[in-house]
Amino acid sequence: MNSVILQAGNSSILSTIVPMVLIMIVFYFFMIRPQMKKAKDHKRLVEDLKIGDKIVTTAGIHGKIVGSNDTTFLIEVEGGTKIRFDKSAISLDATKAATTAALPKA
Repeated sequence: MNSVILQAGNSSILSTIVPMVLIMIVFYFFMIRPQMKKAKDHKRLVEDLKIGDKIVTTAGIHGKIVGSNDTTFLIEVEGGTKIRFDKSAISLDATKAATTAALPKA
């Protein structure tokens, strides 16, 4: 009789743990992993930018990089106005986007 009770107890623990583990695996592959990839791609984008590249910020401001330091870019916008932006505010390298769009499709 005792062995029947122990088996039932182990079964309920197993039936509780397995769904939790499955939920964590699904959560990792659908939420955490894509976010890590996106952050890694953005970091690579910012590292590849250089003076003279045209960019678009997250606020939608278009400009050209005229200076940079460790954490910011100095962006020249229409009319020669210069604005300093944090590197994390860069959303698109317009120079690469323009050349990619201009390539003929095979």
